[in-house]
Amino acid sequence: MPEHPATTATATATATATDTATATVTTTHGPVRGERRRVHGAHAFRFLGIPYAAPPVGALRFAPPAAPAPWAAPLDATAYGPTAQRRAVGEGATVPEPSVPGDAVLNLNVFTPAPVPAPGARAALPVLVWIHGGGFTAGSAASPWYDGAAFNRDGVVLVSIGYRLGIEGFLHLADAPDNRGVRDWIAALEWVRDNIAAFGGDPAKVTVAGQSAGAGAVQTLLVTPAARGLFRAAISMSAPLMEPQERWTGPAVAELFTRRTGVPATAAALRGLSDDRLLALQEAVDAPGPDRAHLPGPPFQPRADGELIPRPVLAELTGGDLGAEVPLLLGFTRHEFHAFGGQELTDLVFRRPNLAVAEARAARGRPTWLYEFGWAPPVPGGGTRGLAVHCLDLPFAFDLLGVEGVMAAAGEAPPQHLADAVHAALTAFVRDLDPGGAWPRYTRDRRAARLWADGPALVADPFRAERARWFG
Repeated sequence: MPEHPATTATATATATATDTATATVTTTHGPVRGERRRVHGAHAFRFLGIPYAAPPVGALRFAPPAAPAPWAAPLDATAYGPTAQRRAVGEGATVPEPSVPGDAVLNLNVFTPAPVPAPGARAALPVLVWIHGGGFTAGSAASPWYDGAAFNRDGVVLVSIGYRLGIEGFLHLADAPDNRGVRDWIAALEWVRDNIAAFGGDPAKVTVAGQSAGAGAVQTLLVTPAARGLFRAAISMSAPLMEPQERWTGPAVAELFTRRTGVPATAAALRGLSDDRLLALQEAVDAPGPDRAHLPGPPFQPRADGELIPRPVLAELTGGDLGAEVPLLLGFTRHEFHAFGGQELTDLVFRRPNLAVAEARAARGRPTWLYEFGWAPPVPGGGTRGLAVHCLDLPFAFDLLGVEGVMAAAGEAPPQHLADAVHAALTAFVRDLDPGGAWPRYTRDRRAARLWADGPALVADPFRAERARWFG
């Protein structure tokens, strides 16, 4: 994907003269005031809850994202904005992801080493746009695990985004556009294109990244023509299998929704319902049962609609040309969902489809890097003992081993040297389009992959047995 040219957006930044603990940035919609903090011995700034689109309520509840109303006075951007997740995930959740009440859920957070005081004052920095996971029905950009402190320390601007979930984001409705959550991702990336220079970032050096459903979002954006030019590289961590995803599946889920709930699958019927009522309907559709046997997989996810998303994501990534030129770093943890259904589920949902993507891209010479995260907590008390489970790699990628919830997942002494290595590789990829550290591309002649265990190791064709079993 070609780098996006510098934009002519009017966004500017100025550090306030009277309060050295804040900075005010003027975006294309209005000024925002963020806070300064000490990050690894240096100052950095964060701007939280910036609207990139209008609140999706009333007539906009199931509409494409619309521009927010402009404002004149500085918007306080020192606290996380509302989240589309309305209920906290159960106690078994690995990642702490707060639910913040409010309507303006289409907001984002910017973590930057420093806003630019004047045009051309210093070189613009590479940008990492992070999309949270949560199965497309949960998750929160307000998680402490997604703080950009370490990326700021290493010269990268980090943006984390919120988006519509579940019914509001992904249910096919007869009188509303499909893939509203996908449209939210694109709107957030357009905001980054138009405004990130004011925060010290380079709009021509954007990498989009995510984990779990967020990685599914990344892979979806790779094959969505409307996202072309909004990012130059992609990082996909534990992307789930999103099949079946053909065009017929959207109306099929809508029919299941109406049959189970008695409510028409239309924006007109759903627009006025409370959040609690909508969540109850969502749970009814998501419950197992023989009437959904023909439609395996989650009911709420991106789907090929023939318009925004032309073809199913996996089919396009393995057999098409969309996103072919974008450098892609992808991988998975060794045991992902092992604790919930054995290694067979992990292989089916995560390892096999992502290896298929790596194989297909390698066959066509497309820039691809493959990894497996295999480190597991070695002592009791470290989450699922002895397993490198889903989400365990996140605090290593963000180099945040000391934040809330990490000890419960990774034990009392997760290896800092491993976080140093994982984080450094991601930072190098965002900066240089190459993870460095003698980590070559995944190619058909060598099939070299990075294995993260006690330390980083480069292994030639580590999935030979799996390839033979899965692909013949």
